[in-house]
Amino acid sequence: MAVYLSVIALVLLGTLALGLVRVGRGPTPGDRMASVLLGGTTGVALLLILSASEGSGATLDTALVLAVLAPVLTVAFIAARRRPSLGESDRG
Repeated sequence: MAVYLSVIALVLLGTLALGLVRVGRGPTPGDRMASVLLGGTTGVALLLILSASEGSGATLDTALVLAVLAPVLTVAFIAARRRPSLGESDRG
Protein backbone atom coordinates (compact mmCIF):
# COMPACT_ATOMS: atom_id res chain seq x y z
CA MET A 1 0.00 0.00 0.00
CA ALA A 2 2.88 2.38 0.73
CA VAL A 3 4.26 1.96 -2.81
CA TYR A 4 0.83 2.69 -4.25
CA LEU A 5 0.52 5.90 -2.21
CA SER A 6 4.06 6.94 -3.17
CA VAL A 7 3.28 6.58 -6.87
CA ILE A 8 0.13 8.64 -6.50
CA ALA A 9 2.07 11.31 -4.57
CA LEU A 10 4.69 11.50 -7.33
CA VAL A 11 2.01 11.92 -10.00
CA LEU A 12 0.42 14.69 -7.95
CA LEU A 13 3.78 16.40 -7.53
CA GLY A 14 4.19 16.28 -11.32
CA THR A 15 0.83 17.97 -11.84
CA LEU A 16 1.77 20.55 -9.22
CA ALA A 17 4.98 21.31 -11.13
CA LEU A 18 3.05 21.70 -14.39
CA GLY A 19 0.60 24.01 -12.63
CA LEU A 20 3.45 26.19 -11.42
CA VAL A 21 4.67 26.50 -15.00
CA ARG A 22 1.20 27.68 -15.99
CA VAL A 23 1.18 30.22 -13.15
CA GLY A 24 4.41 31.68 -14.50
CA ARG A 25 3.46 31.71 -18.18
CA GLY A 26 -0.16 32.86 -18.01
CA PRO A 27 -1.40 34.11 -20.48
CA THR A 28 -4.31 35.67 -18.58
CA PRO A 29 -4.90 36.32 -14.89
CA GLY A 30 -7.81 33.87 -15.02
CA ASP A 31 -5.50 31.11 -16.23
CA ARG A 32 -3.07 31.88 -13.46
CA MET A 33 -5.84 31.82 -10.87
CA ALA A 34 -7.10 28.47 -12.15
CA SER A 35 -3.59 27.08 -11.81
CA VAL A 36 -3.31 28.36 -8.26
CA LEU A 37 -6.62 26.68 -7.41
CA LEU A 38 -5.37 23.47 -9.01
CA GLY A 39 -2.27 23.74 -6.84
CA GLY A 40 -4.44 24.12 -3.76
CA THR A 41 -6.47 21.07 -4.67
CA THR A 42 -3.31 19.10 -5.36
CA GLY A 43 -1.89 20.23 -2.04
CA VAL A 44 -5.00 18.95 -0.26
CA ALA A 45 -4.68 15.62 -2.06
CA LEU A 46 -1.00 15.35 -1.14
CA LEU A 47 -1.73 16.11 2.48
CA LEU A 48 -4.48 13.50 2.54
CA ILE A 49 -2.12 10.90 1.07
CA LEU A 50 0.52 11.85 3.62
CA SER A 51 -2.04 11.56 6.37
CA ALA A 52 -3.13 8.13 5.15
CA SER A 53 0.41 6.84 4.89
CA GLU A 54 1.56 8.15 8.28
CA GLY A 55 -1.70 7.99 10.20
CA SER A 56 -1.29 11.60 11.35
CA GLY A 57 -4.41 13.44 12.44
CA ALA A 58 -2.72 16.83 12.31
CA THR A 59 -1.97 16.43 8.60
CA LEU A 60 -5.61 15.58 7.98
CA ASP A 61 -6.69 18.72 9.84
CA THR A 62 -4.28 20.81 7.79
CA ALA A 63 -5.70 19.39 4.56
CA LEU A 64 -9.24 20.22 5.66
CA VAL A 65 -8.30 23.80 6.56
CA LEU A 66 -6.63 24.25 3.17
CA ALA A 67 -9.74 22.87 1.45
CA VAL A 68 -11.94 25.35 3.32
CA LEU A 69 -9.70 28.34 2.54
CA ALA A 70 -9.48 27.70 -1.22
CA PRO A 71 -12.97 29.11 -2.00
CA VAL A 72 -12.11 32.21 0.04
CA LEU A 73 -9.15 32.79 -2.27
CA THR A 74 -11.44 32.52 -5.29
CA VAL A 75 -13.91 35.04 -3.88
CA ALA A 76 -11.09 37.45 -3.03
CA PHE A 77 -9.69 37.16 -6.56
CA ILE A 78 -13.08 37.89 -8.12
CA ALA A 79 -13.69 40.84 -5.80
CA ALA A 80 -10.28 42.29 -6.59
CA ARG A 81 -10.89 41.97 -10.34
CA ARG A 82 -14.25 43.78 -10.12
CA ARG A 83 -13.01 46.69 -8.05
CA PRO A 84 -11.81 49.67 -10.16
CA SER A 85 -8.20 50.70 -9.85
CA LEU A 86 -7.22 53.77 -7.85
CA GLY A 87 -6.54 55.82 -10.98
CA GLU A 88 -9.90 55.10 -12.62
CA SER A 89 -12.87 57.37 -12.05
CA ASP A 90 -16.50 56.37 -11.73
CA ARG A 91 -17.68 59.15 -14.05
CA GLY A 92 -17.53 57.06 -17.19
